[in-house]
Amino acid sequence: MTEMVYGALPAHSGDPVLPRWWRTVDKLTITCILILFGIGILLGLAASPPLAARNGFEPFYYVQRQAFFGGLALIVMLIASMMDPRQLRRLSTVAFVITFIALALLPFFGTDYGKGAYRWYSLGFTSLQPSEFLKPVFIVVSAWLIGSASEINGPPGRQMSLVLAMISSGFLVMQPDFGQASIVLFSWGVVYFVGGAPMLPLLGIGALASLAGVFAYNNSVHFARRIDGFLSPDIDPTSQIGYATNAIQEGGLFGVGVGEGSVKWFLPDAHTDFIIAVAAEEYGLILVLLIVALYALIVMRSLLRLMRERDAFIRLAGTGLVCMFGVQAMINMGVAVRLLPTKGMTLPFVSYGGSSLIAMGAAMGMLLAFTRARPQGEISDILGKRNRR
Repeated sequence: MTEMVYGALPAHSGDPVLPRWWRTVDKLTITCILILFGIGILLGLAASPPLAARNGFEPFYYVQRQAFFGGLALIVMLIASMMDPRQLRRLSTVAFVITFIALALLPFFGTDYGKGAYRWYSLGFTSLQPSEFLKPVFIVVSAWLIGSASEINGPPGRQMSLVLAMISSGFLVMQPDFGQASIVLFSWGVVYFVGGAPMLPLLGIGALASLAGVFAYNNSVHFARRIDGFLSPDIDPTSQIGYATNAIQEGGLFGVGVGEGSVKWFLPDAHTDFIIAVAAEEYGLILVLLIVALYALIVMRSLLRLMRERDAFIRLAGTGLVCMFGVQAMINMGVAVRLLPTKGMTLPFVSYGGSSLIAMGAAMGMLLAFTRARPQGEISDILGKRNRR
């Protein structure tokens, strides 16, 4: 039955780790991730030299760093994908405690690098952004708590996960980082909804988030300026959105040519938040559609495999991780085409950023571990037997 469902031979406990991993892992998802990483390096070759020149570095300084951190991310992803769900749950719990403490201490020991938001720890040779690592481990811990709540004599996991979500997002808002806070709340909402919890608390969280948005708009000049810029019918051509919009229009279907784009010389975040504008200008709509298709394929492929999973924890954690992955990509590209307000959010595996790359590598490694083929029947088999009774 397993071969029919997954197209692979079932794993046996006595098999060596690597052959068992190769037979059971989702090779199509790994291939899509590697292609995205390759596209990121290709776009980095175009987008990062102007920034390196402005900062007095060699032309491909940032490309080399992206390749280094990307290599670490792929190693982390492969190691995590070889672990079993119990190991990942335990490691995620420990990692959540560490990242939560690091997040709480940011106002005292963090730095803003002149951007007005204390989100990073300066390590001298690089920086560390705790919120990037918090997201995947928070999802796994929430899935464990919510899944345990349905067990006999289980803990009040739904309430506990809600408290963790509110406190974590509260620390993120204090930085301020409304984008990461929204992803934390969104991911919790996905896990909560898939876990079969009632809708009323979700509606309450949505109402509170709306009130928080109104409060932030009235009390944060930075937040209000971004919302006003998004709602304005006119686009300032000298703003980041103005440059990005013009680049996407200039690119057309096939782009202006490799290395011929101009947006990278004007956008300070061309290698991170607006990397999709560089892709659209130099390579055209064709490459943008390929990138969108790769993200969509990873999300749909993973969700289809998770639908067959019988273990509640694996199903919840995997769904939360892949939805976080998909919505982060959607936010990044949505900002570039002015479908969403401006928000600093990296494009997974494509944008430059050490913390983002390594954290996303860990997240996708856990997702690959949760979607591995296991010697079991489909969950529909169990439901069918119950109905026949």
